[in-house]
Amino acid sequence: MKKRIISAIIAMIIVIPLIYFGGYIFTIGVCLLAALAYKEIIDLKKSHNEYPIVMVFLGFFCMVAFILSNNIDASIYQGITYQIITMTILFLLLPTIFFPKEKYNTRDAFYLIGVTLLLGMVFNIFIILRSRNLFVFLYLLIIPMVTDIFAMLGGKYFGKNKMCPNLSPHKTWEGSISGLLFGAIISLIFYSIFIGSLNIQVILTTIALSIVGQMGDLVMSKIKRENEIKDFSNIMPGHGGILDRLDSIIFVFLAYMFLLIV
Repeated sequence: MKKRIISAIIAMIIVIPLIYFGGYIFTIGVCLLAALAYKEIIDLKKSHNEYPIVMVFLGFFCMVAFILSNNIDASIYQGITYQIITMTILFLLLPTIFFPKEKYNTRDAFYLIGVTLLLGMVFNIFIILRSRNLFVFLYLLIIPMVTDIFAMLGGKYFGKNKMCPNLSPHKTWEGSISGLLFGAIISLIFYSIFIGSLNIQVILTTIALSIVGQMGDLVMSKIKRENEIKDFSNIMPGHGGILDRLDSIIFVFLAYMFLLIV
């Protein structure tokens, strides 16, 4: 518990100023987080073969290019450029012809392409939404964070019915409902104070994001179970890795971007 608290304090000391100041300092911080998340995915041994070092660097280059491309507010509506997507596919798929299949094959390539595009998109969205509005960015962080806290507390004190015992044996339906209620209520209070008046669209969006965040948490748990690991890494003692902390946050931001443009 002591390690967990110390790690959380250190993380807040680093992250809060980055979010507050935004701009280039935030972009640099996001790229560093992306690099750590990328390493955690590359280090998975069950999902893919060990990648040749040149492919690891090519994947990392494509991810960073994705993160830094079209990362202004207007990109929400303009979308990403086809150049980044096609570059990623060409750079990571064509080299399969130069490697023996046990070193780097098309299955490995498609996995690496998927990982690169996913992480590139997510961290690019972080930058776009922070540049768009600080309080909306914080609102989106509050939803999964509060949901996770109250889901844990609800499950601890009231949980009886297991939600997905094969993926996360401690998660219960009672905890999930508790997380949804408090995550939505507290997030909506924040929204009404700092962003604008509430309406049915905002309320439904908040509820949907809380649900998606919990589902995203389970997706990450599935990845860990498939790879027979407890945490993605131990960079934050007591908390696990970057992806362990960003699991539900990633899916909340992805879902918000989807809802924003439909």
